[in-house]
Amino acid sequence: QVRLVESGGGLVQAGGSLRLACAASGGTISRYTIGWFRQVPGKEREFVGGISWDSGKIYYADSAKGRFTITRDNAKNTAYLQMNNLKPDDTAVYSCTAGVSVYCPTSGCYSYWGQGTQVTVSS
Repeated sequence: QVRLVESGGGLVQAGGSLRLACAASGGTISRYTIGWFRQVPGKEREFVGGISWDSGKIYYADSAKGRFTITRDNAKNTAYLQMNNLKPDDTAVYSCTAGVSVYCPTSGCYSYWGQGTQVTVSS
């Protein structure tokens, strides 16, 4: 059973940057695709991006392209979401997730979820 814990969220001004981390325990993430999602209260969970087990396939939602970068360090059992040029619309709870599909932009194909970390971008 893989347990995921996100960290790195916080309050940042528009145009600023944050780096979120997704640390795994109880198992290795090296065999899993890692996805990042975000959710605002009252709205559906939104896909942000994903990275395959070997970093060979990395993909982003249109809202993240050019601003967000997903990486992973399997030796550290950790994945990262670097967010630059943040906008108020990026305010949400960000969660990481792990699944076996190489490419999966929807939440249904992921098996393990973290609790999430709040990101707030002020204008």
